[in-house]
Amino acid sequence: MVEKDSDDHTPAEEPIATPNFIGLLLEVEQDAMAAIEASEKPIDQLRIELLGGKSELARLTKQIRRVPEQDRAQVGTVVNQVKQKIENALSEKTINTPQGATEPIDVTAPGTLPPVGHLHIVTQAVSEITRIFERIGFTRVRHPEVDWDWYAFESLNMPPNHPARDEWETFFIKYPEVSSQNTLEVIQLHTSGKKYKTIVLTPHTSNGQVREMEKGKLPIRMINIAKCYRRQVDVSHTPMFHQFEGLYIDRNVSIMHLKGVFDYFVKQFYGPDREIRLRPFHFQFTEPSFEVDISCGICHGTGYVTKGQKCRLCKEGWLEMAGSGMVHPVVLKNGGVDPAKYSGFAFGWGIERAYMMKSGTKLDDLRLIYSNDVRFSEQF
Repeated sequence: MVEKDSDDHTPAEEPIATPNFIGLLLEVEQDAMAAIEASEKPIDQLRIELLGGKSELARLTKQIRRVPEQDRAQVGTVVNQVKQKIENALSEKTINTPQGATEPIDVTAPGTLPPVGHLHIVTQAVSEITRIFERIGFTRVRHPEVDWDWYAFESLNMPPNHPARDEWETFFIKYPEVSSQNTLEVIQLHTSGKKYKTIVLTPHTSNGQVREMEKGKLPIRMINIAKCYRRQVDVSHTPMFHQFEGLYIDRNVSIMHLKGVFDYFVKQFYGPDREIRLRPFHFQFTEPSFEVDISCGICHGTGYVTKGQKCRLCKEGWLEMAGSGMVHPVVLKNGGVDPAKYSGFAFGWGIERAYMMKSGTKLDDLRLIYSNDVRFSEQF
């Protein structure tokens, strides 16, 4: 019994005459041209059937070994010519066939929408915080993010060389000496006294307190939202961050008003399931002063994310959110407000830190906000 070839079921060792083999190739070419012209199948499907690994042309190509050795180069040339003619016919059919003509079109189906971006997580937080405070009469204002040392420190009861300044890790700005090319206004600033000696990147939005008082319009209910800069980097700090400063000055303002505003904001921004606490503290520009803590949204106030594993963000169930207190009389005087007639409270909150603790956010590293990773941004 003679062994059969698996491809054509003809004797494997039986030679094929060159003219006969070329004739078979030409028949494959004619059949392919007829199929291309008559078929309504998609072009990609036709290409697989006529030129793919299981096509008739591929089957014949594997049998070139049965052609006399001296004629194999000639037969190979014919094979390439047949392949090229089939490919050209397929390409021409693609050009002449209207797109989608071989497939039904559902004109009622909705179109594919292009990808649409959205506001950054910080911009979303700024808008939400602004709307919450607007509902209780606060107005958003804007003050410089690069300001004189006077407004950032000295007007807030922190004179030069005061140890409290070390806590802020401030960026100081070098600027050219006064020359004949400077404007008259700049020359006057440099020669008018201590207020205009040093420029800093504002380490907090509290520089807006005295500037707002200097407008001379009372009462004051303002929210100043701006960038701040400190030399701190870890899971809950970045060198640049956003802060919102609240200032309320009027007659007979008390700590009860301060607590009422905090309670309102927390319920609106975080929801009723989050807890808040005020801790007595010391700030140079408020007296008395408080730090505001909120229960952690990662570990739900327990201090542990799993049994035995401490929360990476808070460590103990609470996260410091803000500094606050009643405006110091010295600060009121520096702003031109009589502390015998008026009182007020102020607070400063980091927007990124506030949003980290929002229910459902589960953000345990503040630096991710500025990582430019689209996979992170798309979540919000």
